[in-house]
Amino acid sequence: MQLDLVDVFADGALSGNPLAVVHGADALDGGAMLALTRWLGFSETTFLLPPTPVACGDSGAGMPGADYRVRIFYPAGELPFAGHPTLGSAAAWLAAGGRPARDGVIVQQCGVGLIEVRRDGEAFAFRAPPLRRSGPLDAGERAEAIRIAGVCEADVIAAVHADNGPGWRLLQMVSAEAVLAARPVPVAPVPTDVGLVGAWSDGGRDRQFELRAFFADANGRVVEDPVTGSLNASVAQYLVAGGQVAAPGYVAGQGQCIGADGRIAVAIEDDAVWIGGTVRMVARGAALTI
Repeated sequence: MQLDLVDVFADGALSGNPLAVVHGADALDGGAMLALTRWLGFSETTFLLPPTPVACGDSGAGMPGADYRVRIFYPAGELPFAGHPTLGSAAAWLAAGGRPARDGVIVQQCGVGLIEVRRDGEAFAFRAPPLRRSGPLDAGERAEAIRIAGVCEADVIAAVHADNGPGWRLLQMVSAEAVLAARPVPVAPVPTDVGLVGAWSDGGRDRQFELRAFFADANGRVVEDPVTGSLNASVAQYLVAGGQVAAPGYVAGQGQCIGADGRIAVAIEDDAVWIGGTVRMVARGAALTI
């Protein structure tokens, strides 16, 4: 087995979300994958495997046409889908000599099905999978999300489900400044996945929206994710559905409250939302002896 380190959604050197990618993980079971994920300490670690005709998580759905299969872990367990691990895994698979079966697109197999990934140099983008749940949070869910995020209720425009694998509960804030002012609680129930989005009012900025993402680790500690592809995907779908954004798309920022500088390019096409950003290999081919 070999380990790569990848920087995803970076807007400069080592400014995105780090990802560990394990190649040839056939010998590892889920417990070993989770243990390594916790030891590494990143928000996610991925494990590359040969594609199979059955979806990850034993859903039983046939999945022909995948280039590789990935299992995605975060410190509290396994995820059926996540965004920055999708882009980082695709880049690492290509760097290790992977050749897509389809010209111009990489096809990843994971727990939610097949995910298409496009590449243009260091820029990668994935096609956002359908939302598994949408619609308003009920009163209790809304109050709990506001409490966990540490935001002022008067600054919340909307509170909705934005679940595309991770069970994001999304708070749309009155402004980007209100997003940056959030002060999340230190502990929360497992699982917890709360996202914030707010628009920048300054039309001259190089990004139109600001996001933050909070999740509970295995011990219930609330962690802020540097840059979150799955949340950006579900946010974009929510904004498109509500007529708040339109083609060709927009640029979002994330991570500045914890020292990152993520830049997410959202492309809106006729039948799809694509979430993209820069992916850079930081280290390649470290031998794993576990």
